[in-house]
Amino acid sequence: MESLASVDVYIAQFPEVIQHQLKQIRELIKKLAPDVVESISYGMPAYKLHKKPLVYFAAFKNHIGFYATPSGHTAFVDKLAAYKQGKGSVQFPLNKPIPYALIEKIVAFRVEENKAVR
Repeated sequence: MESLASVDVYIAQFPEVIQHQLKQIRELIKKLAPDVVESISYGMPAYKLHKKPLVYFAAFKNHIGFYATPSGHTAFVDKLAAYKQGKGSVQFPLNKPIPYALIEKIVAFRVEENKAVR
């Protein structure tokens, strides 16, 4: 049911400035989890580590959604308080700088979580 062939195709459908932001997030994930398996799931870039979901991200009209499972968001509740959230998701508005350092910390946290439950 995947309508998009790859993460490259997914990213390429957005304006250049959004592509750059999505590529930055993708590079962070791959740097912190070199063994990550990348795919498209739920219509967005999805990453698994040790056969378990790690994180997902997606671009929308006004924000980039970042999905690090509920535990990834709970651990950073104070730092994420400034952003609109759902259970296991956060929205980074496109009219503000994307918090790459925070995303990096969340991904590193999720990598350690996935290693612990192998």
